[in-house]
Amino acid sequence: MWSGPRTISTALLRAWGSRPDTFVCDEPLYAHYLMATGRDHPGREEIVRVQEPNAGMVIARLTGEIPDGKAIFYQKHMAHHLLPGMDRSWLRLVRNAFLIRDPREMLTSLIRVTPDPSLEDTGLPQQWELFERMLGRTGETPPVIDSRDVLENPRGVLEALCRALRVPFLECMLTWEGGPRETDGVWAKHWYASVETSTGFVPYRPKPDRVPVRLEALHERCRTIYDGLHAHRLTA
Repeated sequence: MWSGPRTISTALLRAWGSRPDTFVCDEPLYAHYLMATGRDHPGREEIVRVQEPNAGMVIARLTGEIPDGKAIFYQKHMAHHLLPGMDRSWLRLVRNAFLIRDPREMLTSLIRVTPDPSLEDTGLPQQWELFERMLGRTGETPPVIDSRDVLENPRGVLEALCRALRVPFLECMLTWEGGPRETDGVWAKHWYASVETSTGFVPYRPKPDRVPVRLEALHERCRTIYDGLHAHRLTA
């Protein structure tokens, strides 16, 4: 699942982690991203110390035998972690899906952490690149889901996603126990406070914040890519 920042990616991780047939992993390319870019994110030193920073070794695990004898390996990825020049050939060995969010809501949330984001920081150009790559290779439209749609109808959209991925939908995906998970990244302490108190998907609530004038051009570029992906989104 290739997600943009400030989406419901961790809630989806909880949903898939609730399945007895699924092994989940949380942003496995994060340490590589931090080492390659030099970005200073919360908990950076701990992340690069405990998570494998070698992309080749990570990819080998992501495409190898599914851990714990499970049938499904759900991988939560941030699209911006897939840096230019990184090997993409492994993507043909997995099923790729995309999680998007309205750019206005995403940007006004992102700037609280990253005050001056670039287009690449939003993950949208990477998502579009991967979407076109998958479509061109297989001739089939890869699954795209929108955060708002999931929150407005979790069951319907997750059923549609599971159908597209050719796996059965399970009722247990709609609820989970609160608290942290062993499968959460070590950065959870900095980011996951809300999801740790959750036991299911929180109903969608409109976000009234406006994009700052200084980011209006970025917002328009994001909107163009988002609209292209949104046109292919799965609905209940």
